[in-house]
Amino acid sequence: MAEVSQPVVSVVPEDEGKAKFKKSENVAFYRRQVQGPNQQHRALLDTLVLTEKGARLQLLEPDTQTTLLLSVSACKNDTVRILIDELQPIKARYRVPDVMTGEPQCEQLRVERRSQDSVTLSWSSGRHRVRVWHFPFRLEVLCEDEAMVTFNHKGKLWFEPLQDPPRGTSHGSELQDDHTGSLWKETFRQFVDIKANGPSSIGSDLCLHGFSHVYGVPEHADGLQLRDTRDGDPYRLYNLDVFAYDVYSRLGLYGSVPLLVAHKPDRTVGVFWLNASETFVNVHYSPSDHQDGQTPPVKRKRTEPQTDVHWLSESGVIDCVVLLGPGPRQLFTQYAQLTGYQALPPLFALGYHQCRWNYDDEADVKAVDAGFDRHGIPYDVIWLDIEHTEGKRYFTWDAALFPEPAALQRHLEKKKRKLVVITDPHIKIDPDWSLCAEARDGGHVVKNREGQIFKGSCWPGDSYYLDFSSPDTRAWYSRCFGLDKYKGSTPSLFVWNDMNEPSVFDGPEQTMPKDAVHYGGWEHRELHNMYGFYQHMATAEGLITRSGGSERPFVLSRSFFAGSQRLGAVWTGDNVASWEYLSISIPMLLSLSVTGIAFCGADVGGFVQDPEPELLVRWYQAAALQPFFRGHSAKGTKRREPWLFGEKVTAAIRTVIRQRYCLLPYWYTLFHLAHTSGLPPLRPLWVEFPEEQSTFTVDNQYMIGGALLARPVTDPRVQEVKVLLPGSGEVWYDIHSAEAHTGGRTLSLPVTLDTVPVFQRGGSVVCRSTGSGSCTADQQQLPLSITVALNSQGVADGELYLDDGHSFSYRDRKAFCLRRFSMLSGRLLCRPAGEEGRFDCDAVVQSVTVLGLKSKPSSVELRVSGAKDSSAAFEYMESCCMLTVSGLKLRVAMDWEIQIQEG
Repeated sequence: MAEVSQPVVSVVPEDEGKAKFKKSENVAFYRRQVQGPNQQHRALLDTLVLTEKGARLQLLEPDTQTTLLLSVSACKNDTVRILIDELQPIKARYRVPDVMTGEPQCEQLRVERRSQDSVTLSWSSGRHRVRVWHFPFRLEVLCEDEAMVTFNHKGKLWFEPLQDPPRGTSHGSELQDDHTGSLWKETFRQFVDIKANGPSSIGSDLCLHGFSHVYGVPEHADGLQLRDTRDGDPYRLYNLDVFAYDVYSRLGLYGSVPLLVAHKPDRTVGVFWLNASETFVNVHYSPSDHQDGQTPPVKRKRTEPQTDVHWLSESGVIDCVVLLGPGPRQLFTQYAQLTGYQALPPLFALGYHQCRWNYDDEADVKAVDAGFDRHGIPYDVIWLDIEHTEGKRYFTWDAALFPEPAALQRHLEKKKRKLVVITDPHIKIDPDWSLCAEARDGGHVVKNREGQIFKGSCWPGDSYYLDFSSPDTRAWYSRCFGLDKYKGSTPSLFVWNDMNEPSVFDGPEQTMPKDAVHYGGWEHRELHNMYGFYQHMATAEGLITRSGGSERPFVLSRSFFAGSQRLGAVWTGDNVASWEYLSISIPMLLSLSVTGIAFCGADVGGFVQDPEPELLVRWYQAAALQPFFRGHSAKGTKRREPWLFGEKVTAAIRTVIRQRYCLLPYWYTLFHLAHTSGLPPLRPLWVEFPEEQSTFTVDNQYMIGGALLARPVTDPRVQEVKVLLPGSGEVWYDIHSAEAHTGGRTLSLPVTLDTVPVFQRGGSVVCRSTGSGSCTADQQQLPLSITVALNSQGVADGELYLDDGHSFSYRDRKAFCLRRFSMLSGRLLCRPAGEEGRFDCDAVVQSVTVLGLKSKPSSVELRVSGAKDSSAAFEYMESCCMLTVSGLKLRVAMDWEIQIQEG
């Protein structure tokens, strides 16, 4: 949360007409690169050397005589890495550590063709090649000799070498703001940023040939498809605490993932720009509406589309990975292999979370907890914001409000529920507080440019900021979560990292000055976008360490970077209780999903302001169909527990939360898939229907896995919504009425306040619990029901993943069960989905529903290995071609089949 109910501490009031946050025109390195002359680099082909990891050669910029070193490597998983650094920098430039999970396995390159103008490199995996052109330098990634991606296509490669400060100055601080001095010193409002080694920005453009749809580079409150930026701001990647952010904006928000994904019917590619400093992305589609009008329309139609993407970063090196797909699934796996797979969350984390800034005291928490039981609404986690602490000192409890925190956690744990508390990255300056003294004396805090401890203002007032970029600091912080150290905590306490952009109330753009200094002497500018990622890492490691490595952690973080998916969940920050924020939450979550951050959600109901009851119901309906599901509201808003708006609203919310719990076996299976393949649970339609152009711009509906299509209602007082049902050969079944619809058309669907449009795709099998229980632990004990939706060929299949829901035994002892259900020619088979997995589970299937069965069967036979064949009771509804087989007790872990005999 940003500051809501109290003024910013010790900040100069807003100058009239001057915004708190920068736009691109306020950023010197952006202006220099966009306005400056294109630097004409030459590739010195005679310097080419083939190495174990690929190829290296020098680039020369004749005007400045700057020599750069280009390294190219081809990796075994169809990715190409382009790395550019100074040949001989005056000191090492920052290279982002800890994001990539390991060095990718490189292929040996060989020279396939060489001429005066270019050299073509190939490698063993076949279809792809790299061609480097001498002048003007550009690098093409080819598939079957056709350029797919060209690096430096428009000659925008930019690289400012590090410099020693001019003599007689301290870091350039005495230079005047003349044409030289402004390169060393930058002023925004009352803040001065002094660059220790002068301007150091980098940039390049890439042309994506044949593509006219690109996605990704979150976080922005914008549509799923990135817009052409010629008519406005570039997309900014700079993690900031932006309270009640504008919608349809390209300005930076809380997190940054510098991955752009381009898609066309026969190919998906990605560009990963590994840089943690302030970054801008310009997108130019061509041909586009921006044509000069001179081209005759006939000729214009024949022009091959392309998208030019220009990346500009303040510092570091150029480290750019091109992911070659060829399809969305392969691309998600390639990216996960680079930066890590989505962590498998503990099952409780996929349940419903109830949060408020702030629940008042222990009695309040217990009353809210009891309210859920009284109203028959399942939930798993209740959250405490900053007021639970003693004067905003994290790892403490307010003794008057929370005198027995461990007893409170045990009270919740008896019902198998959890408590989440907040820990922010700032530490209240209080010499009498042992944690503050440990942080200061242990060298665990960020310094200012003079080498003194950096002090900033946040919720506690004057604060130190922990330097999570230091491995020692992360280890120290992780130990703070030990049960012996964190008094009042128990193993059922989990953690929320907020304000970790980092938010500094009296800092430039309400964040840390770029010339603050971190571990290793690196300036904050180099690693700003990773600050929250590092806190998230230290917190997750702390919870794992607390359990001796046996229990999965749950940590929610507001700030994130590439790789944050390995650590836990994120949410979209301080949104507003309005219909437009409900609408924008869907493309925001889809953008996160296609860039690896699969465990994501938005505050249900809007963090600030008070939602009208209809909006609240619609938000619950949407969020119940999204990965992370948490109701949250700010101080000063009216209480918002689901039973406070009358029985009609309570009933509607109860229904969707229960439906969420029933669907948890399917959600959990999808998270297993994300954890093993990188495929996100929440998917834009084009991921499942890659050849259908009609899906490429849709961002108000989405797929949950491959089986369910959701179209949440996001407008007030509507009586009808339009739903695109893709795939002309597909069959779609309304999950509420079982009515079948053919694909390849847009359906007009009448809706009431109770309608949540969800369709199951023909050809899929979805497993649900037969009830919701009061929390996920209850729900795990319930039998399962299976819905088989037949496609036009009468075929369907799907999987179910089960484990203990909380430990790492699935990983360490292969204690899991992965089963496949497949239907063909009237036979439903339950079989193992793979060789691995030994989990002794008692889960049973109680009923099977088959949708799309054309005629009533004469009988339904059960065949279970090691038992006699038997017949099963069934019902058939002719009106919707639905067969229900009930009264079953089929163990999921055993092989069995159901044979439907034709009538």
